[in-house]
Amino acid sequence: MQKSTRIAVVGATGRVGRHVARVLEERDHQVVPISRSSGVDVVTGEGLAEALNGVEVIIDVSSTPSPEQASATEFFTTTARNLHQAGHKTGVRRMVVVSIIGIDGSTTGYNAAKLAHEKAALAGPLPTRIVRAAQFHEFVEQLVGWGTQGEVAYVPNMRTQLVAARTVAEKLVEVATDADPAPTGAPYPEIAGPRAENLADAARLLAARQGSPSRIEEVSDPTNPDRDLFENGGLLPGPHATLAGPTYADWLDQPTP
Repeated sequence: MQKSTRIAVVGATGRVGRHVARVLEERDHQVVPISRSSGVDVVTGEGLAEALNGVEVIIDVSSTPSPEQASATEFFTTTARNLHQAGHKTGVRRMVVVSIIGIDGSTTGYNAAKLAHEKAALAGPLPTRIVRAAQFHEFVEQLVGWGTQGEVAYVPNMRTQLVAARTVAEKLVEVATDADPAPTGAPYPEIAGPRAENLADAARLLAARQGSPSRIEEVSDPTNPDRDLFENGGLLPGPHATLAGPTYADWLDQPTP
C-alpha cells in the first residue's frame, strides 16, 4: 500500500487510538479521527458516512467504558455493523480491528463481548483483519483503581504478557498498511510484551512508584467461569505472536508521552 493512504482511526482519542494516529502521521499517512469529539458517533452512525468519504482503511480501536458484558456486546456489535455499512457505501477497502489474546474460551464479561465483536467484524462486507493484543500496560493502573478500598487494592490473579499501547499501535498500522495482507481467518496476528508477568507483581511496581495504595492483594474469584483462563496462562500469546518491549518496569520509567 502506498504512502499517504487515508486511514480512519475509530476511537482516535482513546488509549490506543491516540498512539495509532501518531504512528500513522509519523509514517506520512492521512489520519481521519473518528470519535464523538470529532462529531462522529459510531453507535448511532451520525456523521460516519461523511467522515469515511475517501478513506481507504479503517482501524477500529474503539472501546466502551463499561466492562459489563451485555452493554459492551451491544456497543461492539452495533459499531461493527455501522462501520461495515458506511465503509462499504463509501468504498473503504479494508478494516483492522483490535481484540484480545486468548478469548476463544471466554464465556462472560468484557472478553466475551470482544469475542462477539470479532464475529460481527468478520461478518460484514469489508475484508477485515483481527489483531489480538495482550493486556496494555495502562490496564494495570485501571485495575488498581477499580480494586482499591482504603489503603488496599485487590487485583485479580492473572498471568499476562503486558504490552505498551504504542507497541500495539505499531502492529495495527503494520497490518493496516500491508500491501499483501494475509487471509482474514485464524490464527490472528498477536502482539504482546517481551515476557509473561503476574498482574499483582505489576501492580506492586506501580504502587511503589506512586506511593499508594500501601498494599496489593491478589484475589481469585471462584464464581468466575473464566477464572482458569485468567490464572493458568490462557491469556498468554501463542507461538506465532510478535513480542516487543518495553517490559512493564521499563515502561514505568519512561516519561508520559
